[in-house]
Amino acid sequence: MGQLLSEPNTTKHCSGLHDALYNGGVCSMQGWRNHMEDHHNLFLNLPDDHKAAFFAVFDGHGGSSIAEYAMKHLHKRIVRRSEYNKSIVEAMEDGFLDIDQIMKEDHTLNGNECGCTAICVLIKNNLLYCANAGDSRAIACVNGMVYPLSYDHKPNNTREKKRILAAGGTVKFNRVNGMLAVSRALGDHQFKKNESLGPRDQAVTALPDVTEQTLTPDWEFLVLACDGIWDVMSNQEVASFVRDRITRRMEPEEICEELMDHCIAQELQHCRHGGVGCDNMTVLIIYLLQGNPQTQLVRKCGLPPA
Repeated sequence: MGQLLSEPNTTKHCSGLHDALYNGGVCSMQGWRNHMEDHHNLFLNLPDDHKAAFFAVFDGHGGSSIAEYAMKHLHKRIVRRSEYNKSIVEAMEDGFLDIDQIMKEDHTLNGNECGCTAICVLIKNNLLYCANAGDSRAIACVNGMVYPLSYDHKPNNTREKKRILAAGGTVKFNRVNGMLAVSRALGDHQFKKNESLGPRDQAVTALPDVTEQTLTPDWEFLVLACDGIWDVMSNQEVASFVRDRITRRMEPEEICEELMDHCIAQELQHCRHGGVGCDNMTVLIIYLLQGNPQTQLVRKCGLPPA
């Protein structure tokens, strides 16, 4: 569980951006943990591709340096990949692997045993791409119904366990080698030392699963969050929570704040006994306006699921 504070730090760092296509808000909170290890991206227009939006949450573990590095550089590696203009799926896969190798060779990070999960959404030309490595998660709400955009990478998942064992690792207590609770991550290079295997096949790999979806007028909003949220609430509970508050005309960053207050554990004793709600929390909510007034989204969210 890591070291805990005697009282949670509930100071929230929030921001928001909006244009004709999106209204996005993000909040982060340290909570009961001794340090804040999360980072995030909220780009309505990427600096290297103004036609693309990019949203991401990086949930650090064992420190924040890998998450911070990913926040600063991952989107650049993806856009600058030679495959980007032909296959964004391949560019996201190789961008993750690129930056992981760069961090491994960076002398300022060399020997750093921390890592981070990464959940990223890139939207371009009405296509949504979601790349996930780890157990942060993204969902969409479409016509009032939850649409998962990612699936968690846990060591006891059949596909993940097969790769871990083939790489010479073990799964104990649902952790890689009894230590790491996720089976894919940036960093964590101590789990990537099998010299007979490539980066995609290591016990812990940085290779993301990437999904591709076409946006339609039925798409309402996106939620990206670290496992500090998903450990407490289900996909459906989060979607219903957000949708209800959109009908109250709340801004996305306001909903992020309320969501974290809802999820945080109220007592230290709960955390000491391994309860949920004791982690750092970061939530990013994106209203998909698609060029329409936000009042149209409010009306849609006031209707029952289709």
